[in-house]
Amino acid sequence: MHLKSLTLKGFKSFAQPTTFQFERGVTCVVGPNGSGKSNVVDALAWVMGEQGAKTLRGGKMEDVIFAGTATKGPLGRAEVMLTIDNTDGALPIEYTEVTISRTLFRSGGSEYAINGDPCRLLDVQELLSDSGLGREMHVIVGQGQLDSVLRATPEERRGFIEEAAGILKHRRRKEKTERKIEAMQANLSRLSDLAGEVRRQLKPLGAQAEIAREAQNIASQARDAKSRVLANDIVVIQRSLETTATSESQRRSERNILQEMLSENTKRLTQLESPELNQKLDRARQISFDFDSLQERIRSISNIASARVALLESSDQEQSKFDISSITVDIEKAAAEMARLEQEVIRLNQSLGLAEQSRNVARDGLDQFDAKAQEQNSLISKFDLELAEFANNVKVAESKLEAFRNEKTRHQEILTAAKLRHEEQSRQYKDLESLLSQNQPSASNLESNYEAAQKAVSDAGTKIESLRDQLHEAEREKDALAGKRSALNLTLEQKDGASSLTQAQLRGIRGLVANHMRIEPGFEQAIAAALGSLADALVAEDMESGLSALEHLKRTDGGRVEIIIADVDIRSELSLGNQIAGAKLASEVVSAPDGILKLLSTVVIVDDLDSARNYFRSSGEDRQVITKQGDVLTRAVLRGGSSSKPSKVELVAERDAAEAALTRIGARIETISSELTQAKSNELAAKNSAKQALAELNEQDAKLASQAEQLGRIRVQVEALQSELDRLTTVAEANEQAIAQAVQELEDAKSRLREFENLGRPEQELSDRDRLVEALEKERAKELEIRVELGAATERLRVETERAENLANQLDSSRAAVEQAIAAAKSRTAQLRSAREVLKLLPVLIENVSESSNQAKREYALLDQERSDQFQELTKVRGDIASIQQKLSELTQSVHDIELQNHEKRLNLANLITRAQEELGLDEPTLLAEYGPDQLIPSRDEGKEPEVFNREIQVQRLKDAEKLLEKLGRVNPLALEEFAALEQRHKFLTDQLQDLTETR
Repeated sequence: MHLKSLTLKGFKSFAQPTTFQFERGVTCVVGPNGSGKSNVVDALAWVMGEQGAKTLRGGKMEDVIFAGTATKGPLGRAEVMLTIDNTDGALPIEYTEVTISRTLFRSGGSEYAINGDPCRLLDVQELLSDSGLGREMHVIVGQGQLDSVLRATPEERRGFIEEAAGILKHRRRKEKTERKIEAMQANLSRLSDLAGEVRRQLKPLGAQAEIAREAQNIASQARDAKSRVLANDIVVIQRSLETTATSESQRRSERNILQEMLSENTKRLTQLESPELNQKLDRARQISFDFDSLQERIRSISNIASARVALLESSDQEQSKFDISSITVDIEKAAAEMARLEQEVIRLNQSLGLAEQSRNVARDGLDQFDAKAQEQNSLISKFDLELAEFANNVKVAESKLEAFRNEKTRHQEILTAAKLRHEEQSRQYKDLESLLSQNQPSASNLESNYEAAQKAVSDAGTKIESLRDQLHEAEREKDALAGKRSALNLTLEQKDGASSLTQAQLRGIRGLVANHMRIEPGFEQAIAAALGSLADALVAEDMESGLSALEHLKRTDGGRVEIIIADVDIRSELSLGNQIAGAKLASEVVSAPDGILKLLSTVVIVDDLDSARNYFRSSGEDRQVITKQGDVLTRAVLRGGSSSKPSKVELVAERDAAEAALTRIGARIETISSELTQAKSNELAAKNSAKQALAELNEQDAKLASQAEQLGRIRVQVEALQSELDRLTTVAEANEQAIAQAVQELEDAKSRLREFENLGRPEQELSDRDRLVEALEKERAKELEIRVELGAATERLRVETERAENLANQLDSSRAAVEQAIAAAKSRTAQLRSAREVLKLLPVLIENVSESSNQAKREYALLDQERSDQFQELTKVRGDIASIQQKLSELTQSVHDIELQNHEKRLNLANLITRAQEELGLDEPTLLAEYGPDQLIPSRDEGKEPEVFNREIQVQRLKDAEKLLEKLGRVNPLALEEFAALEQRHKFLTDQLQDLTETR
């Protein structure tokens, strides 16, 4: 892997796109000061993810963008593309060439890309860190950094070594992972608390959800039953309305027929009450009377004609005798007869006047009777109508009173039931109030217990956090020691003859000297200085084993090695001749095989150079003196100074110290882990106690809340019932007033009816009219008879007068008119002939007049019979009218009652439809289509046939469901959704907690 090319666009001094092509090996960039050599290195660091502006020799990050010159304006962005040859696969990506680009805009935006695909800065860092590249890998040593590298402390050098060895990236990743784990632990704790809180809420909410589910099932049953009962009621009312509509239609048809009949009878009554027939009857009576008068006159004329014939005949006989004395006698007789006839005419005229007066009186009486009869008929009709109206008012008042009394009974039942419910709810309210006051102290105790349990949980959590911090600290220390041990082991595993022999595992070769030594702390550098190069030697059990090892190295060309023979005798050499303060033999601070101790038996260890100086001054022995700082002193040679590279002995001692520390840390971790486990157990127990206390507290709170809620609900119900009682009492009082008013109206109607009935129905006596008609006929007959007699008397008087005059004239002229006798005889003969002709014509005339009179009498009789029939028909029509009016009144009342019933039914139907819409959310067609009585009811048990609708069963089912709902009390309708959401959230949190725990 090597850098292949670098392209700069607008980066610092490179305004124009510039590309550097690199080859394998070393590439040097040369140029005068200010030519941009360092900018190339800055571009490499920048494209590999450098984020520090100061590292790039700038004040802020946008300083890397070309700022412009006197002749060229500034650019808006800087872009660097680095192409790496990856044919050896050093980068963990399946490309032979990898191009990394970074673009910075002057607005502050930054973009990264790998092979043209946008990515994150972290992706670039991860890709480069696996290959040893990166902004922190010290592959780029910028200006001013070389001195810091050369003057680095051992710790910094160790960092460089770890970086070069590839350990740093793993340590960084480990630290990052540890930070993630720590953050994850905080999230785990928070998630555990959140899951516990959700779990704590699940129980009461689950109970509410169970109650809500049960209430939902019961409510669905109640809804189904209510829907079916309402649908049945609607169907019943609709069918009743259809039936009553048919009945009402029939009644209306009957009423229309009766009204038509009443109209026809009224018209007939008007026709019958018309005076036309009476006028015809009067005219017929007058005609009959006129014919009778004419017949009498004709008879009178016949009598006169007969008398004249007789007179003329007798006059002829007497004239023939010319007897004047007889004429005188006749004149006297005629005068006497005339006087008598005049008296008779006067008497008959007086009788005729009286008869006319009587006839007029009778006629006036009959006319008055007819007028009174017509008025009486009108009064009778009016009386019947008013009587029917009063009777109808009584019926209406009775029905109104009955309705008010029924309403009173219904309200009384409702009021009684409301009072019972009010008493029951009041009793329950007092019981619950007493129970709630009794439960308050126990709730306080449970709250105290819960607070104590929470404090225990908090203390346990604090202890766990402390132990976790200690455990994390110990684990970090353990990881550091393990890393240190691994690094020391890597350092100790050098590729030389010693490693070849160690890997060959030859017999008798124990291993490195450093691995077989136990040095007291503080003497590591001194022992390493004492051993010198032998610190990297091997230990052999005996001489033979050492020689075999050398032969093996020669055969395998494994390099050179120093071997110390362990099996030597050193008993006479492990003592210090002169005891000097602070001086020890090197063999005294080391536990090692005898061969090593023999090498160290001549070495004296002192604390420092002053102690060494004192040793040489006071001792005459020629021993090698070594300070604890590693200074090697002999009387001829001094070797020392500042610290040098540590030897393998020191490294092994440091490794052994790290292993010992690891052992201690492991024991401490086990102790802390056991304490942490115990603390977690204690925390779990405390949480269980707190959970139990919380459950008890929640249960008590829920119980108190339920009791308080139930108490509030009962209080509301009591107040509502009290309001209902007040309303019902007001309604009852209003009903009492309405009933009293209705009773008063009924009494008034009955009183008016009785008063009207007491007036009596006008009666009409028809026999009086017959009597009056008979009296009128008698008067007319009497008048006619007098008229006939008067006519006859008048005619006889006239005849006698004429006879007297004739006689007088005859007497006066008899003497002088003998000559006229013949003329008179002739005249009498002519008169006699005329009289005889009249007598011949009179029988025919009398017969015709008699026939006409009889015809007039027959017509009069027919008209009189017709009038009698008319009167009977009038009576019948009046009776029919009264009967029709009675039936019409009853029918009208019946139609009115049906209309009232239909109105009530329509109101009930509208109320039922409104209830279905408001309570069930169903319109009438949907309700009847899905819940009508003709629909089968599905069975709740599988396998059973659907049931036929039965109202009693559905009403009982509705009552049972309402009782169960009332028993359940107030239900949270959102509990099911809240419980499902909370349960889903709890499951999600539990799964996430488990995933996080497993991931950690």
